Amino acid sequence: MDYTRPITIPSGRGSRMLVIIFKKGADVMTSLNKAVQTQLENIQKKTGKSLDELSSIIRKSGLTKHGEIRDYLKSELGLGHGDANALVHAILQSDGQRAAEGKSEEAVLDEIYSGAKVHMRPIHEKLMKEINKLGEFEVAPKKGYVSLRRKKQFAMIGPKTNTRFEVGINARDLAKNARLLEQPKGSMCNYIINVSDAKEVDSELVAWIKSAYEGAG
Repeated sequence: MDYTRPITIPSGRGSRMLVIIFKKGADVMTSLNKAVQTQLENIQKKTGKSLDELSSIIRKSGLTKHGEIRDYLKSELGLGHGDANALVHAILQSDGQRAAEGKSEEAVLDEIYSGAKVHMRPIHEKLMKEINKLGEFEVAPKKGYVSLRRKKQFAMIGPKTNTRFEVGINARDLAKNARLLEQPKGSMCNYIINVSDAKEVDSELVAWIKSAYEGAG
């Protein structure tokens, strides 16, 4: 069977779905879980503390907001932004994958593009139409956005606020451009592009996404 268009892979629990996948034979969820587990193991080695001990440190800090805890871990334990972010997700069980797990792609998209954000769905659909032309990749719905991956994540798309849609890409050495907002080292994406209308999904934006796509293969 030739997987030339998006299909859904059942989770093994009735009709619920975990991920949309383009390449036959790829086990996306297993790969993602292994990557997270490896990162957590490395964090424990770096800090010399177990997850239980790290969890205790977070509880004793008295902090409750994700960003505050992340910054606290960076300051107190010397962790990088990415490691601190992953650790907070693991301890608080707050990451988008867990939030979206067990839901179909359509159900997740309906939640993302609901209420005041419903008008942004045409931007999502225009982006996906263009990105689908690039070739094989995986689509992993998360809480609030959609992650696009090959061997690694090359893009994140979704509404950041009720009025701003963000396209995050992992591309390197792009020429400076007012539309390209460089992100701090360790962020989930190297660049952010704000989009307010489907008309802004133009050849320039698609070229940047293509660069990220090719770099993630």
